Amino acid sequence: MNNHQLISYYYSLHRDEVVSFIAVRTSDACEAEDMVQDLFLRLLRGHQLITPQTLPALIYAMARHAVADYYRRRRVREEYEHYLRNHEHSGEIETLVSARQLMERMEHSLARLPEACSKIYRLHIYDGMKVGDIAQQLALPYKQVENRLGQARRHVRQHMRSCI
Repeated sequence: MNNHQLISYYYSLHRDEVVSFIAVRTSDACEAEDMVQDLFLRLLRGHQLITPQTLPALIYAMARHAVADYYRRRRVREEYEHYLRNHEHSGEIETLVSARQLMERMEHSLARLPEACSKIYRLHIYDGMKVGDIAQQLALPYKQVENRLGQARRHVRQHMRSCI
């Protein structure tokens, strides 16, 4: 049985169990279902050696990490919302740069980069892909993708600093 068959078989038998595991920890059943779907898609895209003995431990480790990421994102979002609420009445809200303006500045910065760098950066930022996944999708060496992503990050950071 190959990896895809093994993962598919495990998914069909244990999907509800993994959803329940995550839902209990996040108190959000809809989010839990999305997280489980993402988890299994990541497994299907990966190329690690998976055996019937290691798959359950791998899935539950990934599920624990997904729950930790969920709470990390939630905390950051709550802190940002709290900051906005506390500064809304003091007149400082006007000094905040809107998300739309930031996106426009970032896109303007990416337009100045070589096509390969901007494509890698977009895959990383917008699609959330890791360097290894990008390298595989674009059929490029890992180090080359890593270097181009670093170059794009430096360029965008420098451009964003000059705009603010």
